[in-house]
Amino acid sequence: MKILVTGGAGYIGSFMTKMLLNEGYDVVVFDSLERGYRETVDSRSEFVKGDLRELSDASHLFVTRNIDAVMHFASYISVEESEKEPSKYYENNVLGSKNLFQTAYEAGVRNFIFSSSAAVYGNPEVIPIPEDHLTNPTSEYGKNKLEMENVLKSLRAKDPSISFVSLRYFNAAGASLDGTMGENHNPETHLIPLAIQSIVDDSGFSLYGTDYNTPDGTCIRDYIHVLDLCEAHLLALSKISKEPGGYVYNVGTGVGHSNREVLKIVEKVARRKLRLIEGARRMGDADRLVADPQKIKSDLGFSPKYSDLNTIVGTAWKWNAKKSQT
Repeated sequence: MKILVTGGAGYIGSFMTKMLLNEGYDVVVFDSLERGYRETVDSRSEFVKGDLRELSDASHLFVTRNIDAVMHFASYISVEESEKEPSKYYENNVLGSKNLFQTAYEAGVRNFIFSSSAAVYGNPEVIPIPEDHLTNPTSEYGKNKLEMENVLKSLRAKDPSISFVSLRYFNAAGASLDGTMGENHNPETHLIPLAIQSIVDDSGFSLYGTDYNTPDGTCIRDYIHVLDLCEAHLLALSKISKEPGGYVYNVGTGVGHSNREVLKIVEKVARRKLRLIEGARRMGDADRLVADPQKIKSDLGFSPKYSDLNTIVGTAWKWNAKKSQT
């Protein structure tokens, strides 16, 4: 099979590309390089530079390539930024995705794996969150993801030959076990890499929000190691290859950790103390987001191997150390 990986020069996309290649798939990577890095793209793949917001770039992808399935990672990912620049997020995350799905469908592609998000739930009424929970996103980012889930559902309603899996990520984190690949967003907005960098730089770490409705006042999140997350994509691809349909799965562990708890693990791994600067909460952040992962476990046999906090933070620390040496 030939798999198109959009956003394949980014964090999760680059890991996914490597895993697909190691499993024997042919891979085409498409990325604008606006926030990705050409050097992270595995040399065994075919790389195409382009922007999904340009319909011609999207359609060109399928002209000479016989793509069997699309894994769509190309989106802006910051909840806070989405609140400040909603039109920018809509143009990239929604209109760009529609261009991709339209041109792929016209070229005969019928299999899609979509990177969705727990942000579609908003502030949940039930913890852990099942997939049939009310979707009421509190951020523009979450609204973008939900809209694209609905686009895929509509496409399948019109043409049942379309199969898709929407994977609702909780908090992707961590790095490769050998520290050679990791999280390198620009700008970086995620807790663990920011905390690690603050320790390395001996700079103050801004903890946004200490008045959430949680035991220690900070957000609670469900962390999933990037390697486990990519494994979920492989299982999803296998699912629609064998049982065509439309599926939605949470990708998490079912265990929540507060920001303060995560920061303590960072300090433990680094053997240094963070200098905390407590600030106001960020716009759009929910109090708690913890997955009910039973559906993906029972349907796909998903079993996270690396998603304990010590492994997540330990691999991220190793990646940061290797990165600083280059």
